[in-house]
Amino acid sequence: MLAYIGLGSNLESPEKQLPRAMQTLQQLPDIQLLRSSSLYRSQPMGMAGQPDFVNAVAKISTDLYPMELLAILQEIEQQHQRVRTEERWGPRTLDLDILLYGDLQMHTKELQIPHPGISDREFVLIPLQEIEGDLVIPGKGSLRELIDKLPAYQLTRIATPDVGAQP
Repeated sequence: MLAYIGLGSNLESPEKQLPRAMQTLQQLPDIQLLRSSSLYRSQPMGMAGQPDFVNAVAKISTDLYPMELLAILQEIEQQHQRVRTEERWGPRTLDLDILLYGDLQMHTKELQIPHPGISDREFVLIPLQEIEGDLVIPGKGSLRELIDKLPAYQLTRIATPDVGAQP
């Protein structure tokens, strides 16, 4: 199954956190990292006064079911000292989100696919476009249409991670 993972960090050297997380994904037996976007700097959502985020998107192939994949992603977050708090959109060492899982649409307490914020987040849509320009988001529309609806965005491309899989 093809899936897309959103990566984000704004603590503990985010420019190093994301490539390390991609390397971890690449080394897992049930996941093959196919492509990865550049790293992008974005302004934080939510809590004021926190550092800017660094974001990217990875395209993977996996035999894992969505809930199994979610568990592995959360385990990787913990390996990166992710601390979950009640604060929504607060600072974090690593955030890994399942953005898309094939054409699957699901809504459970633990997981929503496509990711609920996918259609209005520049830090997801622009990296997605970099690696898969003709993508259609199930239930949302084409990637190009969604990007055209974005307000003027303030995303800065800062680097291409060196993890083997490239755009």
